[in-house]
Amino acid sequence: MAKSTSAATSKSATKKPSHSIAVILPCYRETAHILPVIENIGAEVHAVYVVDDACPDHTGDYVHENCTDKRVRVIRQDVNTGVGGAMVAGYQQALKDGHDILVKMDGDGQMDPKLIPKMIAPILDKKADYVKGNRFHKIEAVVAMPKTRIFGNVCLSFLSKLSSGYWAIFDPTNGFTALHKTAAERLSFARISKSYFFESDMLFRLGMIGAVVKDVSMDATYGSEVSGINIPKVIPEFFAKHMINTCKRIYFNYFLRDFGLTSLQFLLGKMLLWFGLIFGGMHWYESSVSGVPASAGTVVLAALPIILGSQFIISFLNFDIRNFPTVPLQINDEADG
Repeated sequence: MAKSTSAATSKSATKKPSHSIAVILPCYRETAHILPVIENIGAEVHAVYVVDDACPDHTGDYVHENCTDKRVRVIRQDVNTGVGGAMVAGYQQALKDGHDILVKMDGDGQMDPKLIPKMIAPILDKKADYVKGNRFHKIEAVVAMPKTRIFGNVCLSFLSKLSSGYWAIFDPTNGFTALHKTAAERLSFARISKSYFFESDMLFRLGMIGAVVKDVSMDATYGSEVSGINIPKVIPEFFAKHMINTCKRIYFNYFLRDFGLTSLQFLLGKMLLWFGLIFGGMHWYESSVSGVPASAGTVVLAALPIILGSQFIISFLNFDIRNFPTVPLQINDEADG
């Protein structure tokens, strides 16, 4: 159960702007970095939610006692729920308070709050429902990044493309994001992963509701903070979860919601490919044991399904890569209204 308090007494009520922007800071052991992060959040932001995820160092209490920014509100989690659980609590409170754009930042100082106007610009221009940072646009930023993070992000980005369907999106674990309330209100927060898989699972969930997602170039700052993600440890876990989401996405989008030529290509391609591999593997093993070469007909019967199956799968992927949302949900809602 999350409880919230204000970090300072609120000013008298003023007229609500056309777009109310809230920043959400999930915190766990962030007392060394959190105050400078809050101080650098610009005037374009109307509310700041500091989510204390049952911090051992009591980040929420620290902010409440030392922060004088009247926009700040502290949300305290009774138990540690992970970054996803902290963000869900922040999202739900921000929506309840009537904010339109929900910005996620980490409290460790790796993200520059001055980039918030750039991050929310595609949403304000009605070109996107969800915007996320991408640290790989500039070669200078990539060179400065720790090598283990580069390797991990390359692997995880490809898996995220498969599971979310956003083939043009990179750096899926980037925690600097902005979400419009129209998309937020359609998400099932109870089903979103509460662990470090949160950002990747968000992309999968957004793809399932047809949200438009955009990347924004950004730099990251690596200082004294210690990353909580162990890349070698999370890759197997992330791989399994991405494969599950990939199967869900293909099933829902190409078989449950619709069934057409692309669905047939996927089915036939998969069947032919597996038949060719199994049939060919069996006869290759038989030939290696007996020493008798397989006949030309056997080789063709194994190779042809593999070739045809591969072509069907490639055709399916070609369609899937081009099959992404182009009209933001906020525009659709305005049209329906």
